[in-house]
Amino acid sequence: MSIRREGHIGLGLNVLGFGAHPGAWRKAEAGATATAHLDIAHYQNIARIAERGCLDALFLADWSALSGDPASQPVGHLDPVVLLSAVAAVTRRIGLIATAASTYNDPFGTARRFASLDHVSHGRAAWNLVTSASDEAARNFSLPGVPGHAERYARAEEFLEVVLKLWDSWEDGAIIGDAAGGRFADPAKVRAIDFVGEHFAVQGPLNVPRSPQGRPVLVQAGSSEPGKVLGSRYAEVIFTTQTTLDAGQRFYRDIKARAVRWRRNPADLKIMPGLATVIGSTEAEARARFDELNAWHGEQGLLERVAARFGLAVSELDPDGPLPWARIGEVADFERGSQGFLEAQLNLARQENLSIRQLSRRILVGHRLLVGTPEQVADSLDTWFQAHAADGFNIMPDVFPSGIEHFVDEVVPLLQRRGLFRHEYSGSTLREHLRLPFPQNRYSR
Repeated sequence: MSIRREGHIGLGLNVLGFGAHPGAWRKAEAGATATAHLDIAHYQNIARIAERGCLDALFLADWSALSGDPASQPVGHLDPVVLLSAVAAVTRRIGLIATAASTYNDPFGTARRFASLDHVSHGRAAWNLVTSASDEAARNFSLPGVPGHAERYARAEEFLEVVLKLWDSWEDGAIIGDAAGGRFADPAKVRAIDFVGEHFAVQGPLNVPRSPQGRPVLVQAGSSEPGKVLGSRYAEVIFTTQTTLDAGQRFYRDIKARAVRWRRNPADLKIMPGLATVIGSTEAEARARFDELNAWHGEQGLLERVAARFGLAVSELDPDGPLPWARIGEVADFERGSQGFLEAQLNLARQENLSIRQLSRRILVGHRLLVGTPEQVADSLDTWFQAHAADGFNIMPDVFPSGIEHFVDEVVPLLQRRGLFRHEYSGSTLREHLRLPFPQNRYSR
């Protein structure tokens, strides 16, 4: 009899506008409008539901360009740090993870924004570091196109080094707060960083004192080789894209082993793959819900997503045939694009011998998709956790708010009964939720 793994599953909620399914905006939900993705009340409502379920964190991706066709779908993205600051005002415990790309930001501004969010939320902030793989975004920042992988990750590592030093530029205990004596801070514990590198020259110190968590939790999303190097060395949470249990186990073992080689405790690095969910009280109900969403999005829309994902024209695709592997080898941009997403989706199609029509329904958001009952969702989370394929999951419900309501009200209780998830928050910070250590200040050693 195998010994069950101890500990709780980590659960983040990936808030993708109307939901993970591209047809979600057309499904009538109570109070929903076609511009709900621009309404802070929409996100605050989702956050309250997730906090009711004691989830660890909300996660917001970011795009630095207009993505999608405005003629056929809602477009536009609110700044995630601004949005989560408003969410912080109506929540008390749930963590707040915002994305910012190192390719299109500066270290000082990024360090300041996330330290500010940590103060505003009383210790619930996290930064999801990405390098971005969008030519459209690059052209919004005076670049002809997105830099190559090696260049992006070289900049990202230096960027991160600067941010970490800025967050440490105020030591623990630097603020004295002696109003009677007229002493606010100990100047010996506030220092310039005087960083000079290939990409950045930053004096410091940061103009935001050390934040409640010491520093915001560091999250990284990237499954390419440079991404794994960066994540295993620095990240405390890695969001990843594996779509099969075997691939998840391989990635998990690889990252944990790399962390050990960096002299890190592997328990201080949480692996959380994405999981898109479509939940029904029966399999038939879940399948009908999924079919309805697919119908709202349309067959053409599904094929267009596959074509765009692999750099193909829709005219090159036979919906009932396999992927044109030779053609993909010619046009897929693994150097400039998101390697992890592309490789995960191609591996899924190859291993399961999927037709393009079948694949179009499986890679709607680029992550593993589960259409089924609450019990099936709980079983899948349990299986991956016990098999050391994940420490937690970034849940991506099909439609908001009903998708997260189904998860909180029907899946979370099953996990609680199995001893896999908390019944209430025991701490107040994101570090406490994820069982991450308080970071030591490099200048206090």
